[in-house]
Amino acid sequence: MRSSKLSKDGSKGGKFPAPSHPIGTVGLELAELEHILHTRTPISLSKEAVAAVQRSHAYLQDRLKKSDAPIYGVNTGFGSLYDKSIAKKDLAQLQKNLVMSHACGSGEPVPEDIVRAMLVLKVQNMAFGHSAVAPATVQRLIDMYNADVLPVVYERGSLGASGDLAPLAHLSLPLLGLGEVTVAGKRLPSAQALKKLGWKPLELGPKEGLALLNGTQFMNAYASLLTLKATRLAQLADVIGAISLDAYDGRIEPFHPSIHAVRPHPGQAVVAGRFRDLLKGSELVKRKKAHVQDPYSFRCIPQVHGASRDAIAYVERVVNCELESVTDNPTVFDDEDLIISAGNFHGQPLALALDFLAIATAEIGSISERRIYKLIGGQRGLPAFLVAEPGLNSGFMIPQYTAASLVSANKQRCMPNSVDTIDSSNGQEDHVSMGAAAAIKTWQVVQDVERVLAIELFTAAQALEFRRPARSSAPLESFVSAFRERVPYVKTDVVMHDHMEAALAFLREHIAEPRTVPLC
Repeated sequence: MRSSKLSKDGSKGGKFPAPSHPIGTVGLELAELEHILHTRTPISLSKEAVAAVQRSHAYLQDRLKKSDAPIYGVNTGFGSLYDKSIAKKDLAQLQKNLVMSHACGSGEPVPEDIVRAMLVLKVQNMAFGHSAVAPATVQRLIDMYNADVLPVVYERGSLGASGDLAPLAHLSLPLLGLGEVTVAGKRLPSAQALKKLGWKPLELGPKEGLALLNGTQFMNAYASLLTLKATRLAQLADVIGAISLDAYDGRIEPFHPSIHAVRPHPGQAVVAGRFRDLLKGSELVKRKKAHVQDPYSFRCIPQVHGASRDAIAYVERVVNCELESVTDNPTVFDDEDLIISAGNFHGQPLALALDFLAIATAEIGSISERRIYKLIGGQRGLPAFLVAEPGLNSGFMIPQYTAASLVSANKQRCMPNSVDTIDSSNGQEDHVSMGAAAAIKTWQVVQDVERVLAIELFTAAQALEFRRPARSSAPLESFVSAFRERVPYVKTDVVMHDHMEAALAFLREHIAEPRTVPLC
C-alpha cells in the first residue's frame, strides 16, 4: 500500500482525506487516465455514476422477481452452455463458479501499472450504469485501487473475444477472497490481504461475475499505456534524430516546408517543422556541405517518423473511443426495459489498432538503427566506430549489433495478431480478435524501440564530440549536456553495457516527464 495510514476504504487517514478523481457516466479521456495513474490520485464514483449503478442494479433485481425468462449469463449457463437454465437458488453460485473457472491465466504476471489501469477501466465500465452490478462490487474495486492492493494477473489466456475473460477473472478473484494480490511489492494470498484490511469477501449477485469478466479492460489498459509511451518515443526520436543529423553533417533542405506542403500528410509536416526548430541556430547544419544529399535514414525522417506519428494518432482515437465504451455483455438498458446479449466485448477494434501501433513504433526503431549504422561507418570525417584509435579499440561497433538484434526481433513480432482466429466454446465463439496477444506483443516492441533509441542517443552524442569546436543548436546542446551528466564520452574501450543502461534510464526519465524533452 502507498501508506501505512490508509483507512479501510483505501483513503488516507486523518481529518482531511485526499481528494479523489470522480469516475462518471461519460467515460475517461486518455489524458485523464494518465493523470490518475501518474499521480496515483484516488478514485471515486461521481453522483451521476452512483445513481446509474444503483438504478441498473435495481432494475435487474426487479426483473428477476417478475419473470423467469432466460437472460444470458444471469439465469443460464455461459458460452455454448447458454441453453442451460439455472435455478434461482443457484444464481449466486453460478457467478462465483464463473470467476473461479475462468481464472486460467498462464505465463508471467503483467506489470503493476497495467493492473492499476485495469482496475480504473473496470470501474469506469461499470460506472456507465449498463452492467447491473451491486454498488458494493464497484466500491470494492475502487477500494482496491485506492489502497494499491493489486490482483496478480497473468499475461496469457485471453483470446480478446468475449472480452479478456481469463485476465479479468484473475482481477476479480480477490473480491471473493481468492487468488493473490501484491501489496507494497509483496505477493500474498488475497484472503490474507483482505483480513489485514478488515474487508469481507463479497458474494456476487446475478450477472455480477459476468460483468466483471466481460470487457476489454486488459487490452485497453495495454493500449492506453502503450499509446502514451509511443507518443513520447516519437517525440524523442525527433530529438535524437536531429542530434544524429547534425553529428553526421546532414543537410537541412529535406525539412523545408515547401517539400511537405506538396505532400500534406500531417505527421510528416509536424516532424519537418520540429526538425527546423530543433536545428535552428546550429553551426553544424549551416556549414557548407561536400555532399549533395543524405541517405534515406536522414533524408526521409519526416516521411518515416511522420507516418508513424499519424498511425499513433489513429490508435489514440481508437483508445479514446474505447475509454468511452460499454464493453460488458449482456448490456442492460433500464430506461428501455431491455437486456441485450450482443458483442461489444469483441476486441477487434483494439486488436487492429495494437497491431498498427506495433508496426508504427517498430519503424521508428528500424530507421533509428540505420542512423546508428551510418554514424559508426567512418564517413564524413568521423572515425570508424567513433573512437580515436579504431583497431586497438572497437568503440561503438557492438552497440549497433545490439540495436540490429532488437530491430530484427521486432520485425518478427510485427506479424499481425488480428488476422488470426481460433474456435472456442464449442464453436459458439467462432471468431476471436487475438487482441490480448497483440497487446503483449506491442508492449515488447515498444520496450525494444526504447532501447534502440537509447543506443542511438549514446552513439549520436559520441559522434557530436568529433565535430567540436562547432556547436549544434541551443536546445540540442542542452539535451546532450544533460545526457553527459549521466553518460560520459568514451575515449577507449569500456564495458559498454553499463553506459547503454544509463542511456536507457535517461531516456525513460524523459518519457515519464515529457516536458523535459526539447520542443515537444
